[in-house]
Amino acid sequence: YNRYIIRPLNCKMCNRPPITMLRRFSSRASQGITAFFSPEKNAELIRTPSNNQATSDNDHESQQHTIYFKPAVLFGYFLCVVINMYVAFYAGTIVRILMLHDRHVLSVPQTQLNVNVSTQASNLSVAKMMNWGEKQLPPPTMIPGKEVPPTTYTFQHFPAEGSRNSYDLHLPRVDELDDVVSMTNEDDSSDDSSDDSSDEENNDDLMEGLHLPAGQHLLVDIKNVDPIFLNSEERLAEAMIQLVDESKLTLLSYHCHGLVPVGVSCAGVLLESHVAFHTWPTEGVIAMDLFTCGSGKLIPTLPSIQQLFGVKAAGEDSDDPMMLWSHKLRGFREGFVPGYSFDLNPLDSDLGAEILGSHNDVDIKNPIVSASETDYQTVDIYEILDPASRKLSDYYKSLEDDGSYESLHPEFYAPDLILLLDGRIQSSLHGDAPYHESIVHPAMITHPNPKRVAVIGGGEGATVREILKHSTLEKVVMIEIDEGVVNLSTKYLPGWQDCSSIAHHDGCAEWCFDDERADLRVEDALAYFNDNFGS
Repeated sequence: YNRYIIRPLNCKMCNRPPITMLRRFSSRASQGITAFFSPEKNAELIRTPSNNQATSDNDHESQQHTIYFKPAVLFGYFLCVVINMYVAFYAGTIVRILMLHDRHVLSVPQTQLNVNVSTQASNLSVAKMMNWGEKQLPPPTMIPGKEVPPTTYTFQHFPAEGSRNSYDLHLPRVDELDDVVSMTNEDDSSDDSSDDSSDEENNDDLMEGLHLPAGQHLLVDIKNVDPIFLNSEERLAEAMIQLVDESKLTLLSYHCHGLVPVGVSCAGVLLESHVAFHTWPTEGVIAMDLFTCGSGKLIPTLPSIQQLFGVKAAGEDSDDPMMLWSHKLRGFREGFVPGYSFDLNPLDSDLGAEILGSHNDVDIKNPIVSASETDYQTVDIYEILDPASRKLSDYYKSLEDDGSYESLHPEFYAPDLILLLDGRIQSSLHGDAPYHESIVHPAMITHPNPKRVAVIGGGEGATVREILKHSTLEKVVMIEIDEGVVNLSTKYLPGWQDCSSIAHHDGCAEWCFDDERADLRVEDALAYFNDNFGS
């Protein structure tokens, strides 16, 4: 060994071509490694040249080469190999960083940051954030007074070439919140007992149904959104946290990834289930889905989603953001929810099947009144523009003041208004005239001299409106047990109670119930007839 490595000038093989020397050395080195790891690593290894070597090395046909291997020498070579591996690894890493820096997607090593505990009731949370880059995203917040059950938090990050930034934030473990919750209880101790009981009831409502195999799924798509907003992880995360807080949900953790070259994907884990969205900044589009298994309703969150995520792009020529959405019931209720029946759930009736479940079937779908509870029933009013009967471009043109036919007759291009009671369609703007005229005028014309008329129900007022058009009428009494329907119709469906077309007659008024002949009674119709006409 020493003959070939330490004193190569004394070796006859030094005059041979370099490739021959390299081949001979590699052969002896491999034998030396084998001998080192063998039980007799300190023994002599004697190699007899092969036939090819005997042919090429005539002067060594009978010569045996004795090679001695020492552990220290072999360890030195092993150390050199390890050093070379590390040098190659870090050299490749440096080159990759330089290449990514030129593409403006440089990432810095992962660091773990601790977010300070806030003593404000609106921000009672501690978060641990895994942050690649200099950005700091807001931590999840917890609803004051709401108890979060113990949860186990696990995560795994996978390296991906298409991700420029990754963020991971979560609520603390329950024991980390003990001090914060105690401070909250001290602040709330000054409140009235009625407020405490109300908080307990609200907390029970929020926790109700969390373990049932059923839920609600809200799908939302918005276009014409500001591209800068859609590419900002911080602004999107703030909007998501605010949406969850306004919806009375609990965000346990969320994870955001900034994508290459643009775009953001975020997923939030809720105590009730999840919220997620993906953005296309170049196209100005965001797609979101929100699923909950709690008792809270999701439809009322739509205005907040429109306001928080429908950010209009800068510029006078920018179009207003446009939102499409659909709502579906998920899972199983019958057999799991005591006393549940499809007939008793408005979302399982016309409301869910014909209005909420449609996504791309309509151009406009706005909840004017959503699940408003009166003393007797649930009231919903929706604004719908169906492309099969109205064009969206004609509707927008009718809103302009340009002297066009559409702008002069906007009533022909307006979206439909649909009134639903307990999830069932009762009346609509486009069907108002044919429906109410057909149930009133045949009877009024058939009667030789109609003077007194009673209307049972008819809270929206359209039936009374048609009856008041007859000149022979002296009095019309409408007996409606639910005053809430009358008030909501007056506020959101004024056309149903508009009598301006006959207001020029004596005793008439522009609002139908101000007519001298109209008598509105809020009571039970059966009791009214028994009291006034019973024997």
